[in-house]
Amino acid sequence: MKIVPSSLAAKLALIGVALLVAALTSIGLTLWVSWQLEGGAAAINEAGRLRMATYRIAMLAQAGEQEALTRQIARFETNLRALRQGDPSRPLIVPWDPRVTEAFEQVRARWAELQPVWARDPGGVGAARLPEADEFVALVDRFVTAIEAHLSRWTAILHGVQMFMLGLVVVTATTTAYALHLFLLEPLSRLKAATGRIRRREFDVRVEIPSGDEFGTLAAGFNEMAEALETLYRDLEGRVAQKTASLAQQKRRLESLYEITSLVADAATLADLADGFVRAIRRISGADAAAVRWSDASSRRLMLLSSDGLPPAMVAQERCLHVGQCQCGVNATETGLRVIPVRGEPRLQLNNCAKAGFATVVSIPVRSHQRLVGEIDLFYRVPREPTSEERSLLQAMASHLASAIENLRLVTEMRHAAVSEERTMLAQELHDSIAQSLAFLKIQVKLLRDALTDEDDAAVRATVDEIDAGVRESYGDVRELLIHFRTKTNTEDIEQALRATLTKFEHQTALKTSLAIRGDGMPLAPEVQIQVLHVVQEALSNVRKHAGASGVEIDVDQEPLWRFRVRDDGSGFAFDQAADDETHVGLRIMRERAQRIGAALEVNSTPGRGTEVTLTLGEREPAA
Repeated sequence: MKIVPSSLAAKLALIGVALLVAALTSIGLTLWVSWQLEGGAAAINEAGRLRMATYRIAMLAQAGEQEALTRQIARFETNLRALRQGDPSRPLIVPWDPRVTEAFEQVRARWAELQPVWARDPGGVGAARLPEADEFVALVDRFVTAIEAHLSRWTAILHGVQMFMLGLVVVTATTTAYALHLFLLEPLSRLKAATGRIRRREFDVRVEIPSGDEFGTLAAGFNEMAEALETLYRDLEGRVAQKTASLAQQKRRLESLYEITSLVADAATLADLADGFVRAIRRISGADAAAVRWSDASSRRLMLLSSDGLPPAMVAQERCLHVGQCQCGVNATETGLRVIPVRGEPRLQLNNCAKAGFATVVSIPVRSHQRLVGEIDLFYRVPREPTSEERSLLQAMASHLASAIENLRLVTEMRHAAVSEERTMLAQELHDSIAQSLAFLKIQVKLLRDALTDEDDAAVRATVDEIDAGVRESYGDVRELLIHFRTKTNTEDIEQALRATLTKFEHQTALKTSLAIRGDGMPLAPEVQIQVLHVVQEALSNVRKHAGASGVEIDVDQEPLWRFRVRDDGSGFAFDQAADDETHVGLRIMRERAQRIGAALEVNSTPGRGTEVTLTLGEREPAA
């Protein structure tokens, strides 16, 4: 650094020259004595550590803590060596006069006696360690007293020299004190006071030091630092406020999205969804009114699904908007949020909005899988331009609405599919059972008409009997079909459904039944259980209609494969002939059901010895 006469260094140099003579004289006379005193003071301090270490070693020895005792003894011996050898770098100097030497040798000798005992047998003699420590500490005190006596003599010599120099120093100190106050303390106190104000966040503080020395330069740097801190703090407050506002806005956004999510999850119908959504989005957006419009399949018309805050006259006139009729109607090509000013745009057809007193309309399209399904309209009575965060929130809410509408559509389709499946199953059951009987009755009616034409009384009576039997069989099929549809399966165990089926069969026929289930198999899937029950019910129906049996047995084997056997003691039949007889549709129905679940159906029957129907299931995954 360049030294100029006006610098603080130059001023202090002039003061230093005045002090140099006195300082050199004083230092020359006192240096050696001070060195001895400093070294002796360090020796006294080191000896004082021996006293504390002695009591610590005694307590550790008495407590029997061997590991800590070993470390403490090693540290004690290091301190003794330091006293014996000295350390000029600290400095540590023991004034070795005869008295000091004698006291030190007593300490060292006594330590040589105590150390092996304490180290070898810690805690062996109970409370005897503390008296030994007190005795040893007394020796250390004698050593310290000897050092202090030696140092007191040198201190007296030093005091005499210092009194001699005192007069010279007083004169010099008085002169320099004023100079130091003027050139050093005053500027420093100003900087200190300014620093305190900075600590209290008073960043507008400035320091004025008119001199051109180092303190002037330091003051200028301090002022620049304070100005920079003031700027940073002001910006920091702004950034904190901005971040706080951003977090609050994000919180409101999450709360709004959570509210909308809960709403769309609870809505059961499209009307409920629209009513709840339009009220929620009006409150969240702060709009004066809101409307949800639903698009038809061609995306050419928008129906007012729900509104909140719109005048009744406007609701009546805008229940259906054609695309292009009003700017509220979003074209299928529109993808983003639009802000539509009502006033100042004579080209726009917004007469209803203007009459209602609205100044701005915000239109958000609702899309599902890139298809326009509707739009959300927000109405404001003052000019309004949504921020980017508000736009993002409104579009997210529109996306939630689109997802909810899609979910409702899927639920509706699933319901329709379920109804269609039930209808298909019912039609199949009617076709496979009652339709066959009606076809037989149709044939018999034709035969009856022919017999009446031919006036064949015997043929008429025979045909009437056949028709009567067919009607009773159809009636039985209808009752059995109703029973089939009311039978429920258990996804864990089919036994309950089988027992319910046999109970109903006994009630219809008064025949004895039995059910035997063996083994432990994996539960059957519900759709498999349904088909198994229908096969069993069809087999029981054939027993009721044709077998003339007195009892029926059902045996179920669950392992290694599921196998169901239905045996009766009825009249039986010639199976080869029955297989080709189209009037026996029961066997064909059972085979078709077995094929649906990948099972094998086997029918064994002998005339006069009953019939056995066996259904064997293949390997399959367990029920979920």
